[in-house]
Parts: sequence; structure tokens; C-alpha cells
Amino acid sequence: MATYDLAIFDCDGVLFDSKEANRRYYNYISTSLGRGELTPDELEYVHMHTAEESIRFIFREMPEKVYAAFELAEEVGYDPFLQYMRVEDGMVETVELLRSHGVKTAVSTNRSTTMPRLRELFGLDSLFDVIVCALDVAKPKPHPEGVDKILHQTGVSRDAAIYIGDTEIDEKTAENSFIPLIAYKNPALKALHHVDRFPEIAEIILS
Repeated sequence: MATYDLAIFDCDGVLFDSKEANRRYYNYISTSLGRGELTPDELEYVHMHTAEESIRFIFREMPEKVYAAFELAEEVGYDPFLQYMRVEDGMVETVELLRSHGVKTAVSTNRSTTMPRLRELFGLDSLFDVIVCALDVAKPKPHPEGVDKILHQTGVSRDAAIYIGDTEIDEKTAENSFIPLIAYKNPALKALHHVDRFPEIAEIILS
């Protein structure tokens, strides 16, 4: 019998190693509008926040170019950069194992317009019972709205759920949602468990 009935996963940095794809995508927008490439700190920011928040942050000192950046982002889309995304080792096998033991699985992500194509390309709807992105909520993470929506749709109580994330935003999301956190590849986070590999997640949830 599983310890938890629901596992909620972050997307970027957990399900996928997507930093290179995000770096290329936002660098394209930034350099196309004459701003230069992202700094390491800016890359960390866009890796955790919504597309709207990221673009406004990148052009925070060039507000006159924000509208053009939004237009360019819509025009180019994220598809050309999906080739740089990599599924985390053991992700599919672990999620399928959890589901085979009756554990419901979900995704809570701050991705927005790029999520539908990601779902289609990687077959995420066959792996997760519920997927909530920034387009589905009024307030993105770390606000608990997305997690609350997942709990409602799955019918799982808060004390039977666990969240798997890799950033401070995930840490805060879990805290705001009053559910425990499994920190993935980030020992600096305050979490109930810390793991570096997907099979470790299954061991915790199914123990």
C-alpha cells in the first residue's frame, strides 16, 4: 500500500531537463530585440516563472520593448526549441510504476502557452491524471491555486498528497499548499525528502 495517494510533479527541472531549451528560447527573444543574452541569474528566473513574468523581467529596464517581446514570443513559438528538452532519466518508468500501484499523478507548472504542445509531443496526458499550467489558474505558483485545483479534480485529500519540485518556488508552493515536498536534485531546499534520481521517488511514495 502506498504512503501517498497523489504525487504532484513540477515540470521544468523535474519531468524534463529544459534549461537549455529555455535558455535558447529566451535568448532568441532577448537578442532579437537588441538586449543581449540572459545572465545566469536571469536564466534561473525564467526557468521558474511564467512566460509573461519572464518576459517582463528580461525587459524590466527596457519596458518600451515588452509588447514587441510578447508579439515575437507568440510569433516564433516554443516548438523550435523543444528539440533541446530532455526527459529526465527514469521519469516515465517511475510515473507508470506509481500509477500501477493506484497512485494518482499530476503536474503543476508555471508553463503557459508552451504546455499544450509539450503535452502532445511527450504524451503527458497518458501519464498524468491532471495537468495544471499557468493558463488554468488566476494566480501561478507559488500560490496554491494550482495544487488546490489538482486536489479537487482528483478527489484526494491534502494529507494524502506529496509534491515533487526542484526550486524555491516549488518549496514555497508546497508550503503554501500544506503538503510535504520531495526536493529533486536540490539539497538546499527545505523538504521532507531529498532525492537525485526518479526511482528514489517511487521508493518514498510506495514504502
